[in-house]
Amino acid sequence: MRSSLTRMLKSCGYSIESHESPESFLEKSIPVSPATILLDMRMPSMSGVELQKKLKEMGRETPIIFISGESMPHEIVTSMKQGAIDFLFKPFNLDDLLRCIGAAIEKDKEIFQSMTQSLTINQRYDSLTPREKEVCALLVEGLMNKDVAVRLGTTDATIKVHKSRVMEKMRAPSLQELVRLYDLVKNK
Repeated sequence: MRSSLTRMLKSCGYSIESHESPESFLEKSIPVSPATILLDMRMPSMSGVELQKKLKEMGRETPIIFISGESMPHEIVTSMKQGAIDFLFKPFNLDDLLRCIGAAIEKDKEIFQSMTQSLTINQRYDSLTPREKEVCALLVEGLMNKDVAVRLGTTDATIKVHKSRVMEKMRAPSLQELVRLYDLVKNK
């Protein structure tokens, strides 16, 4: 089945990395994006759900499409709750498989874009000085410049300079955008 799927998907233009066991996959696979994982539910050394769980623990977010000749309802439910994109029963047709792969790859593109955006925002926040981070947090709370100055024991003019630097470094054109970015950093 693995060999047949590999040949078929290569003929459809996909780049394929095939593994003979879950251990081989865990040891040798390199995360790339966009991608998807076609994962059999029944394997000799561990179930597909167990491998899916290990991947989650490793922080691998690549979308998974399960394939199976036989599965228990609780396995299907567990795999979907753990984030599987789809579940195909053998035998399945090529159109269904290609539709699932297309959807999974689009999902992976979204995940990658979200992670990239999150990293960029975190890098911006990390570029703030400790004082700028204090000013940022107080501005996000809704305090006015003069209130931030009183809270931090400095002048209104100094806070205006810090606020300007915070807005520039965070690339926030407005206070509303700064609040949104700050929430993304703090709720990661």
